[in-house]
Amino acid sequence: MNLSKVMQPEIIDLSLSATNKKEAIEALADLMSTHGYIGSKEQFVADVYERELQGKTGIGDHIAIPHGKSESVIKNAIAIGRLQGEIEWETLDGEPVKVILLFAVKKEDSNTLHIKMLSQVAGALADEAICEQLLHSNNAMAIIDAFQTEYQS
Repeated sequence: MNLSKVMQPEIIDLSLSATNKKEAIEALADLMSTHGYIGSKEQFVADVYERELQGKTGIGDHIAIPHGKSESVIKNAIAIGRLQGEIEWETLDGEPVKVILLFAVKKEDSNTLHIKMLSQVAGALADEAICEQLLHSNNAMAIIDAFQTEYQS
């Protein structure tokens, strides 16, 4: 899968000013709504929170990967937000979160593409260089390219 099809610079915010989980999810959903990736922001956010109830999406190393499989998704996407500070999140390592990768997946793709997207991103996040890009790069395209390069190698 080509992650550059679901990661686009217009849905990457490298200076997210959210101070909590709710604000972060809302801000990234706003970005996706503004750029035509989701129809109903309210429905999408509700679907993300429904998934959050099923288990921790904070994977550790200051990264969270919440996801919404939703009828409101128009175009599959991964929005990325890097916070100006840190926020509390339910994480596997108990540490706060600095980067959020919010997955938006069409309901009809929830059993196929969703798994591929999660698998590819999780594999890429095992690479310290990609995590460093997420935590420190000020260039959205460099982040997208890092994920794509990881998959091609």
